[in-house]
Amino acid sequence: MKTNWLESVYSDGSKLFVQPVLPKKGEEVTVSIRFFADAPVKAVMLRTRINGGEERIHMERGEEKNGLVYYFAKVSNKEDSLHYHFFIVANEMIYYYNQAGIQEYMPDETYDFRIVYGYRQPAWVKGAVFYQIFPERFCNGNPANRVKDGEYQFDGHDTIQVKDWNTVPAPYDETYCLDFYGGDLEGIRKKIPYLKELGVTALYLNPIFYAATVHKYDCLDYFTVDPHFGGDRALQELVEELHKNDMRIILDVSINHTGSAHKWFNKDGEFFDKSIGAYHNPDALERQYYFFGENNDYKAWFDVDTLPTLNYTSEALKEILYKGEDSVVKKWLKPPFNIDGWRFDVADVMARNDEVQLHHEVWPEIAKSIKDTKEEAYVVAEEWGDCGEFLQGGEWDTPMNYFGCARPVREFVGEWDLFLAKEEVIHHTNPNQSAKALANRIRQHLFKIPFQLQQVQFNLLGSHDTSRLHNNPKISWEEVKIADVLLFTLPGTASIYYGDEAGIDGRLEDTEGCRYSMPWDKDFKEGKPYQCYHTLAHMKRENEAFYEGGFRILWEEGKIFAFARFTEKQLFYIVCSMEDKTEQITLPFDIFGRKCAGHPKEIFGSELGYQEQEGNIKLQVPAKSAYVIEM
Repeated sequence: MKTNWLESVYSDGSKLFVQPVLPKKGEEVTVSIRFFADAPVKAVMLRTRINGGEERIHMERGEEKNGLVYYFAKVSNKEDSLHYHFFIVANEMIYYYNQAGIQEYMPDETYDFRIVYGYRQPAWVKGAVFYQIFPERFCNGNPANRVKDGEYQFDGHDTIQVKDWNTVPAPYDETYCLDFYGGDLEGIRKKIPYLKELGVTALYLNPIFYAATVHKYDCLDYFTVDPHFGGDRALQELVEELHKNDMRIILDVSINHTGSAHKWFNKDGEFFDKSIGAYHNPDALERQYYFFGENNDYKAWFDVDTLPTLNYTSEALKEILYKGEDSVVKKWLKPPFNIDGWRFDVADVMARNDEVQLHHEVWPEIAKSIKDTKEEAYVVAEEWGDCGEFLQGGEWDTPMNYFGCARPVREFVGEWDLFLAKEEVIHHTNPNQSAKALANRIRQHLFKIPFQLQQVQFNLLGSHDTSRLHNNPKISWEEVKIADVLLFTLPGTASIYYGDEAGIDGRLEDTEGCRYSMPWDKDFKEGKPYQCYHTLAHMKRENEAFYEGGFRILWEEGKIFAFARFTEKQLFYIVCSMEDKTEQITLPFDIFGRKCAGHPKEIFGSELGYQEQEGNIKLQVPAKSAYVIEM
């Protein structure tokens, strides 16, 4: 039985359907939509708003290719963005089509297709494979950099030099994030050949600026690379070597708060500044950078008194952090350091403090400062929830995509949602593993944002803030593989958290449990995790379908989720099953302009059980399995 013509309706923001894909403000744009050439369609209209008024532009019937017909319209708009959906007038009724799919009723604009004029997309991100490194635990390249026992004291506790690299990290209340293993930037530079072999093309480093603790989110000086990581010169050499190898790097920074030992923080009204050999007075300029009260009390991030919150009502603070030519964000983007972007810690709460709500003033200014300095710089923000309001082209390029990737994917393979898992009251329930739930959670993130930003979403499964999926004894290797496949095939880039490919040890109950040292003395390259990541990383880089292509959900029944990634020349099916037994699913190929299924190949070498029918294949999907099938 031939596929219903409604299933063939498709458009997106890729170069096949939008030209130019990154238009300048005021530039005319050609928008297309396609479906079966013999579909009972009388007319197609593009519905948009121009200057606030509703416009319906009648689309012209264009070329036919491989059984599909393309309708197109040219749109002129001098605003900052264009949003639109389609009216499809068929024999029997009018259908409506937006990013969420076909509707039989007139939709609102929530899931409209969106084009941002003048969006400075970091195009290199689309085909990138990131590798996140917690520098202190990755590789010790120069033992002379090491923190010594008792070298300094922070918050009443002494530093500890961990003598054995393979020591299991102790809980916080034993070491207070002052247990130093000796990882540094020279160690990262020495491992570039390893990273290239794995398939990595970009690094994301947790904070490297001068700070007291292991994690370094309590910055003491934004303008200095911590000497225990090798100092400024080590960063310069690392970036130079990465760029020689066609690799990129983004750095992590928290400009929501500093450490309480930062030279700006004048808690008692005065403090001794070694650089000038004198005390600052109570009216020092830097006092404006924080929220001090009448009794010298102050606001701190999550009430952690060692992390005082920065006050963005201060123009002087804005100047030193991002506006000035010598500001923090500009300094490290420019020579001689030349980093390729920033990841901003706790971006969800930054510039938001009770009566002071400046987030939608500050973030556009930060983004502009970054892009004006380096047009292709990547702006990544830490946010765990829905943040579509920041993803419209003038603020963030992407969040850390917990909401649209890590959280739904990990729940699909058997964990509770990463946030809900903290609530004891839910522990008598089961995770929602339905394919429908997974599909809808992915849709609700992607389809509220422009395609230009969908392409650069920072997808991940875990990070320095989450337990590692493979450390959960309830999750099998087959289930971890399903999550890995989704990580690398959903729209956006993919980020490997260091050591996941090595099956690194860890524990679930505390944050220190996901910050074990990299197990370099183990032979892990022949193991299943490394081979899986290696295969997926090279596949993503080498196939345009995964970084320029479309995304179409094809099956979301029971616990089987399947979708396609495709261009005119490539078609991949991604099929993930959490079922307990083999099931059969139907996947169409005629809607992609294919006359036959050809000889499908599974990238991991799995044997496929399938039958070809008119316009479809019937595929046998084993229990707890993941397929990436090249048609």
